Amino acid sequence: MITGASSGIGLELAKQFAGHGFDLLLNAEDDRLDRAAAELTATGVGVRSVRADLRTAEGVERLWSAASAIGRPLDAVALNAGVGKGGRFVDTELADELAIIDLNITSTVRLAKHVLRDMTARDDGRVLITSSIASTMPGSFQAVYNASKSFLQSFAEALQEELRDSAVTVTSLMPGPTETDFFRRADMEDTKVGASDKDDAAQVAQQGFEALMKGERRVVAGSLGTRAQEAAGKAIPDALKAKMHRKMAEPGSAER
Repeated sequence: MITGASSGIGLELAKQFAGHGFDLLLNAEDDRLDRAAAELTATGVGVRSVRADLRTAEGVERLWSAASAIGRPLDAVALNAGVGKGGRFVDTELADELAIIDLNITSTVRLAKHVLRDMTARDDGRVLITSSIASTMPGSFQAVYNASKSFLQSFAEALQEELRDSAVTVTSLMPGPTETDFFRRADMEDTKVGASDKDDAAQVAQQGFEALMKGERRVVAGSLGTRAQEAAGKAIPDALKAKMHRKMAEPGSAER
């Protein structure tokens, strides 16, 4: 099962699963889901799709009901759906910030509760949670988004410890800026990070899939530059990282 599977990293993760013989249960809330399902069906694996808005409890339950109705265990789950919003916090709409929390955090917790109870009862299964290297730094002009990814990273690491004596694994996928629709949807195309060269979503997904199959705790995915950025960040104080993030994410920074 892959959430956020209609485009970007989610679609590329679905292609990785399909290429390794997994049947698929895909979720997204937009019209592109049908096209993604058709593309993946052509690979020869079984594909089911559920269009549901995971920002709502009803959407989460609809997806989980569909997964349960299949009558087969979920061998692997990619909790990948996410959204962002750029801009100064006092200027952005509260509804947009709450949507980030509802999708990135709340839906992940709701689905993880269902998925991990099922997997631990069977003592088998793999879960991938899409975090971000954004989880490692205060997100000036992306304050709620980065905080949501910090939650997901902490959540994944706590689950890893809780489940260490079981056969269930949890892997956090930590990409850097990736070539997807994210920056357009987040109104960040006029920022330095939005206008910069980005990592390839297919490469990120491949690295995430491989780490998941190996049961690794986390993978910083993408280019060598992204991995170097994450490593260097460990030695930089948070206050300085917040200033650095401002230079990347402040509206209009693409022109500076």
